[in-house]
Amino acid sequence: MLISPAFAQAAGDAAPAGGMLVQLLPFVVLIGIFYFLLIRPQQKRAKEHREMVNNVRRGDVVVTAGGLIGKVTKVVDDSEAEVELAEGVRVRVVKATLADVRSKTEPASPKASNDK
Repeated sequence: MLISPAFAQAAGDAAPAGGMLVQLLPFVVLIGIFYFLLIRPQQKRAKEHREMVNNVRRGDVVVTAGGLIGKVTKVVDDSEAEVELAEGVRVRVVKATLADVRSKTEPASPKASNDK
């Protein structure tokens, strides 16, 4: 006979060493890639936007999320600001909807008013 009979080997009771780790490794790598390429930059942008909104002052030129450009005339409270869109046209906006601060004003120094 040219073909020898094949005998099945008995299956071992214990899983191969590191089998579970090898199966989970691709998922761990994917989670790491998603964190560094998607989640972390998004959190960084959100933090920068939050700081920008908190630092808005009177005189800053801002762009709202709707695309309106205006000058901050008054910061009402922590969540609202009054923006002048045109001469005599003032609107109250939620500070979180400010998309950009185009030009920042320098804070007035206490000495500037006393120099005279």
